[in-house]
Parts: sequence; C-alpha cells; structure tokens
Amino acid sequence: MSEDTLSVFDHSRDSAGLRYVYPVVSRRAGGVSIGINLNTNNACNWRCIYCQVPELARGTAPPIDLPLLEKELGGFLHELQHGDFMQRVPLEARRINDIALSGNGEPTSAQEFAEVIEAIAKLKPTDLKLVLITNGSLMQRDNVQQGLRRMAQLNGEVWFKLDRASADGMQRINDTKMSMDKVRQNLVTAISCCPNTWLQTCWFALDGFAPGAQDEDDYVNFIKGLLRGGIRPQGLLLYGLARPSMQAEASRLSALTDKKMEAFAARIRSLGVEVKLSV
Repeated sequence: MSEDTLSVFDHSRDSAGLRYVYPVVSRRAGGVSIGINLNTNNACNWRCIYCQVPELARGTAPPIDLPLLEKELGGFLHELQHGDFMQRVPLEARRINDIALSGNGEPTSAQEFAEVIEAIAKLKPTDLKLVLITNGSLMQRDNVQQGLRRMAQLNGEVWFKLDRASADGMQRINDTKMSMDKVRQNLVTAISCCPNTWLQTCWFALDGFAPGAQDEDDYVNFIKGLLRGGIRPQGLLLYGLARPSMQAEASRLSALTDKKMEAFAARIRSLGVEVKLSV
C-alpha cells in the first residue's frame, strides 16, 4: 500500500486538503465515509481517553463558514463520483457509504448545527446515508433537535456514544460528569427526533484489565431499563481499538481479544438487541 493510499488506520482530517471535509475508509461503514469536521479547533466538551485527536482541548466548535462548507462538500462529492480520488482507496472499499458529521470534537456543539444539516440536504444524493456521530450530551438544545428532525427526513442516522453505563465509568472513560438519568433523557430525545438512532460503544482494556463484571452488568441493566420503558435504539455498534489514542492515557489502553468482544456482544444480543461488532 503506497503512502498516498487511504486505510482504516488513518482518519486524518487533512487528507483532502480542505477545512471541513475529509475522506475516511471506515471499517464500520465498509466503504468511504465523507467526514465533516465542524470542530476545526480540536475542541470538545468531553475528553474520551481513547480519542485520536491531537492537542484536544475543552470547548465548543468555532463559528462555521457555511458557504465554504457547501463549496467543499459539493466539490468533494463531484470528485469522488467523477474524479480519480477513489484510486487512493483500497479496491474493496471503493464505494461512497455515507456523509458523517464527526471530526475533532462534538459536532452538535456548533451553533449552526441545524444550518449545517440544511446545507448538506442541498447536496446529498437522496439514497446516501447521513450519519451523526455524537456523545449525545447537547440534545436539550433547540438547534440540535431541529437538525436531528431534519436528518430523519434525509436518510439520517445517529450514533449515540455510550462507552460505559455508570457515572463512575463515564468519568473514567469519557472524563465527563454526567448522570445516567441525563444520558437516558438525552437518548430518548435523540430517538424521538431521529428514530434511526444507534448506541455506539468502544470496549477495550484499561491498565491490562478488560471491563469488569460490574461494567458489563451496568451496561446490560441500562439496556434492560430502556426496553422496559419502551425505548428501543436501532441496535448497538460495538467496536474495539483500531488506532492509537492521542491522549495522556494512551499507554494504558489495549485492545480486547475477539473472544471477549464476541462474549459481550452475545450478552447484548440475548436482550433482543441487534449488535454490529467491529474488532
């Protein structure tokens, strides 16, 4: 593989030379995902210890240049469909899978979030999926709910982060102080605005130890509580570590064996919840 070839191990935001738009060969998506990075200042309101963003800072997205974003997205869509950019992509992944709002921080922190969704709506091919990858912490904002409702009309889907299902676990993994009641409330809001909402969970070892029985039980019990309350996400996107963390805890993190990942996935499937596993 040449140094110019994109792979699942490099999610560089600079590979297309644009401010907001970048391509990713996504192992979870199984093709090229057109990434949109609203957090060009590397700022996020959480600090997940597995995050691959260098020089991550606490904060929110800066003001968005909507005309530039539209220009970049329109131009890059044309290049993928009619240019030679796909020659940099491994043969088995030469398909456009989705447009994904992810990037170097929490995308819903952008004040223009709803306007960004409208800008994408002008350009997105009808059958192309639109994905929001979010920590779900800002669902109470009107502009976020407006954007999610619009996404629901655009073949949109939400990937809602849930790495651990206890306040202590979230503090340890995501470096955030949030109650599980608040997480549940945010998830209910996400599902009500955009019914195609999935949980996304990064499952890995910390200091050589896999998530313990309590971590697993907390997660399973959280899902059970949702189902008892009639709240049903589309399923769970469960994945392990593929690229090194850029946070101070990087040396403390390691991938789990396929067997351990499969065992946890099986526990969730036993609840009647679909699990898509990427190891």
